[in-house]
Amino acid sequence: MKYCMTIREIFDKLSFRGEIRYDEPLSAHTSLRIGGPAEIMLFPEDPVSLKYALLAAGRENVPVQVIGAGTNVLAGDGGIEGVVISLKAFRSIEFTREADEQKAVLFAGAGVPLSGLLNFAQKNGCSGMEALAGIPGYFGGAVYMNAGSFGTELKDLLVSLAVMNMKGELSILKKDELKFSYRSSNLPADLVILSGNIALTKDNPDAISGRMKEFLRRKKETQPLGEPSAGCVFRNPEGDAAGRLIEAAGCKGMRTGEVEVSMLHANYFINKGAATCRDFVALMEKVKEKVGQHSGVVLEPEIKIIGKI
Repeated sequence: MKYCMTIREIFDKLSFRGEIRYDEPLSAHTSLRIGGPAEIMLFPEDPVSLKYALLAAGRENVPVQVIGAGTNVLAGDGGIEGVVISLKAFRSIEFTREADEQKAVLFAGAGVPLSGLLNFAQKNGCSGMEALAGIPGYFGGAVYMNAGSFGTELKDLLVSLAVMNMKGELSILKKDELKFSYRSSNLPADLVILSGNIALTKDNPDAISGRMKEFLRRKKETQPLGEPSAGCVFRNPEGDAAGRLIEAAGCKGMRTGEVEVSMLHANYFINKGAATCRDFVALMEKVKEKVGQHSGVVLEPEIKIIGKI
């Protein structure tokens, strides 16, 4: 893509606190370990630096892609033109007000690992998130995708969000302004989640820890948590489970190149080595076709594909 100035000239002049990398391999920033280079990748340390980056990109018509921990993302082998922004430095966790005997409200930055937020809540005797144990990724991405497990979704806990638009304008969205559905939100793609407040219930830390361990044990029995994947590939159709449909169609163990349908959970595709985005997409199409032939159900992707395949 051509800009008025080179992309280095645009961002080398930026008033910016954080790290700037050029031709950064996205395979280093996705849980699948797949992806070509980002033309430029920014790691702002504060909202002001993020604002300046968004304004600079807007002035020069440079496309912007924000990623979290890359846990629900398939990045293209051809990489991404323009700017990729990671908010991994936004890692503050604190009580927004003093907790009483029954309730607590926690503030979490978009770059807080979900596991870190669960551990903070447990140590401080805050209950409500235990069922999310084992879900990878950052808080911001988990909110955007309305991450959930065992009947608990982040929408159930959310009080408010701080967001920034592509003009660098900050706003606060209350829970009643947010509309969530299964693994999605109504947040437009041009809004960047900076942080959020969640409401939890006070409980005994040991009891919370016990529930977290039990949920995690159950997940380890049915999900390949230790292998490079992007979580569930396809959305669950209403009234059924994509994993069940994929297994029933005989797709477990199916492989294209270095990508394999997990033998433990059929809706997880595993990078068995030097997998490519093209391998992954080809396997998705094969699985989708077999499921359609077997059950008549047309699976829809849950994973987000970014960049040039």
